[in-house]
Amino acid sequence: MAPKIAVIGAGSTVFARNLIGDLLRFRALADGTTLALMDIDHERLATSEVMARRLADACGAAARIEATADRRAALDGADYVITCFQVGGLRPATTVDFTVPQRYGVRQTIADTLGIGGIMRGLRTIPVLLGICRDMEELCPDALLLQYVNPMAMLCWAVAETSRVRTVGLCHSVQHTAGQLAAALEVDPRELDYVVAGINHVAFFLSLERDDEDLYPRLRELVETDRVPAEDRVRFAVLRHLGYFVTESSEHFAEYVPWFIKSARPDLIDRFAIPLDEYPRRCDRQIEEWSAMDIINACETGEPFRFNGNVPNARAGGQLIDNLPGDCCVEVPCVAGERGIEPRAVGALPRHLAALIQTNVNVQGLTVSAALTGRREPAYHAAMLDPHTAAELPLDEIEELVDELLWAHGDLVPPLVL
Repeated sequence: MAPKIAVIGAGSTVFARNLIGDLLRFRALADGTTLALMDIDHERLATSEVMARRLADACGAAARIEATADRRAALDGADYVITCFQVGGLRPATTVDFTVPQRYGVRQTIADTLGIGGIMRGLRTIPVLLGICRDMEELCPDALLLQYVNPMAMLCWAVAETSRVRTVGLCHSVQHTAGQLAAALEVDPRELDYVVAGINHVAFFLSLERDDEDLYPRLRELVETDRVPAEDRVRFAVLRHLGYFVTESSEHFAEYVPWFIKSARPDLIDRFAIPLDEYPRRCDRQIEEWSAMDIINACETGEPFRFNGNVPNARAGGQLIDNLPGDCCVEVPCVAGERGIEPRAVGALPRHLAALIQTNVNVQGLTVSAALTGRREPAYHAAMLDPHTAAELPLDEIEELVDELLWAHGDLVPPLVL
């Protein structure tokens, strides 16, 4: 029987085009699959529906396209659920995440994963995602949730803490970085063989090879001969000092650590070419590559598909990454197939990489705690322990910043009691 795929947050013509195009690559999905598009923006949803129908008709596919603003109707009987929404949108939510911290001297680049902006996005998004999970438990309890919303690790962590829904978090940073490394090394990306593990946006290439050749010496040679891509100076600096290449872009990674963005050191911004306030300038950014349909095809047909996924670290009989907390969300190699999603244990990370990742895990766990308990104190602590925020502000000003942001977001964040 052909599956039903519910898409929560489908109000984008670019999204609809990419998703349907991906669907049509697989004969097992193209004919008979029901694609239920859901969004609260009626006008954008209608545009996505028209685009989806035209594309399906042009390809002669027998996929069934439905569109609804009723989330429960979209979820009812679904076999797979894809989430790709943003609570509060660019305005007011994301704009507030940038403008309020700016008054305190805290500058950000993307602000959707960590930092004070990532904390706020987590606090307003976790309740919505958990509401979707509660609906899934009632309406499609066996469905697989393919989760694309940021802050990825916080959201997947919260789901694992509170719901029995099967889920995996998906992000294109690993394959994008592999492509960028292949371009820098002038090799065919299809020839690369690598193992990547860590947490979302702070995972590292533990190995990088081509035909059993270790490519790390060639990467280091780029640093030593000053042939680093101009837009990637942050990541190559991390490679120089930590010995491994990180998966997320330089502009993203710069705000996860205390080393690159400092109000007292504007020279660092120029030196490392960090694009401050980048996300608002990219308000129409879309997910560029989808793994969702590859995973669905693998689960439906049994044909294996390998990818990096975000899943709980604790597993029966042990952990996927030995030296990270069992309750955190990790990003590790996975295989999708007839048995669902099977993550691969990678053992212990190099100690210094685990230590760096732990600084981000601290913030993630405290933000999840604030959202699940309704208490403000863990939100304060999350901001206090955030590497970038802590490098800029004293403790009292961090509390003031959190309070002002919560007030500015109003009803988008459920009340957090003191």
